[in-house]
Parts: sequence; structure tokens; C-alpha cells
Amino acid sequence: YPTWKRTLSRRAREAQMKRFCKAQAIQRRLEEIEVTFRELEQQGIKLEKLLRDEEGSPASQKTQWMNQLLYLVQKKNSLISEESDLMIAVQELKLEEQQWQLDQKLRCYMNKEESLKTPEDHAAEQEILVQLLEVVNKRNVLIHIQEEKRLSEL
Repeated sequence: YPTWKRTLSRRAREAQMKRFCKAQAIQRRLEEIEVTFRELEQQGIKLEKLLRDEEGSPASQKTQWMNQLLYLVQKKNSLISEESDLMIAVQELKLEEQQWQLDQKLRCYMNKEESLKTPEDHAAEQEILVQLLEVVNKRNVLIHIQEEKRLSEL
């Protein structure tokens, strides 16, 4: 087994583990965001009730409650934005994994001696190339979405 094949195999496993760890971290953060959403929603409900029920409250108290409510809305909006970024990252990881798998299949066909390839092998190789191109285009679309989002936030 040549050294270069072992090296490629090791690097592929390392990249796969890296994607897996990143996916786990994203999943944990999405769960944290969900918990924070619920907490913010409960706080918002309490503040709304205070604002509606306390007609005799001083204006300064109502202003303070309103400011707290606005702060909660801002916090929720920032969490929604972060959640959106994480969902894009999840899609990116899926596409990376898909691209890696297609690369592996393509390598198998390309390592085969040209004279030994059947017409089915040629067709399968072409199909993999088409699929690979689709995955690359999807990744490109995600990058454009992220760039547009970044520019709109500026």
C-alpha cells in the first residue's frame, strides 16, 4: 500500500472528523438558541402583561418595561440571525460531505486503466462529474447568500 494512499486516507478521515465535530458544535448551539428563545418569549409575555395590566403605573415604570421589551426583541433578532448563519453552515457541511463522497467515487473510476473501462464506467464517471458540478454550484450559492447577508448587515 503506497505511502501517498495512506496519507490521502488519513487526511480524508481527519477532514471527516473535523466536519463531524463542527456539525456537533452547530447542533449544540442550535439547541442553546432554542432554549434562549423560550426564555426570551416567557420574559416578553411577562412584560406585555405588565404593560397591559398596570394602568396606574408611573410613566417611568412603563418606559422601563417598554425598553426591556425592545431589548428582548433585539436579542431575539440577533439569535434569529445567528440561527440562520448556523443553518447555512449545516448546509455547507452536508455539501462538503457530499462532494467528498463524489470525489472518492470519481477517483475509483479515474484510477481504473482507460482500456479496461466499460461504456457503463464512462457513463458513471460522467454522471459523477455532473453531480460534482451541481454540488459545487450549490456551495457557490451558499457563499453568495452569506456574502449578501454580510453586506446587508453592514
